[in-house]
Amino acid sequence: MVSRRDAKSAEISFDSIVMKENEISKILVDVFIRVHSELGPGLLESVYETAICHELTKRGLNFTKQQGISVYYDSVKMDMGFRADVIVENKVIIEIKSIEALLPVHHKTLLTYLKLTKLKLGLLVNFNTNLVKEGLVRIVNRLEE
Repeated sequence: MVSRRDAKSAEISFDSIVMKENEISKILVDVFIRVHSELGPGLLESVYETAICHELTKRGLNFTKQQGISVYYDSVKMDMGFRADVIVENKVIIEIKSIEALLPVHHKTLLTYLKLTKLKLGLLVNFNTNLVKEGLVRIVNRLEE
């Protein structure tokens, strides 16, 4: 049986997990704005990725870039070459674009990456815009309970 005190502490730890993702998200938006204001629109995605990673390092955040994502079918691991641009604190996936316009397929790709990695939050950012907020999409994976 779980005491009230244990239930309260479990509730607090769950809230801090959610807060952690939201906190990371806020930092990432600041990073995107800084990178976009410094570099402007229209460069290669790899340039923005490098600048973002530099900013994450300055802020002391852990990340991996170009991390492979495996797909399993019928208990068979298929290494298909799927790669997340950046995964921050093993909680948030960043998918970086520098294109004319985001398409529904870009949203679906990020959602698929979230499902495959069992992560909850992804940020899709298109740097080929006048303002970063015009090209920023937050995607949440509704994890199965």
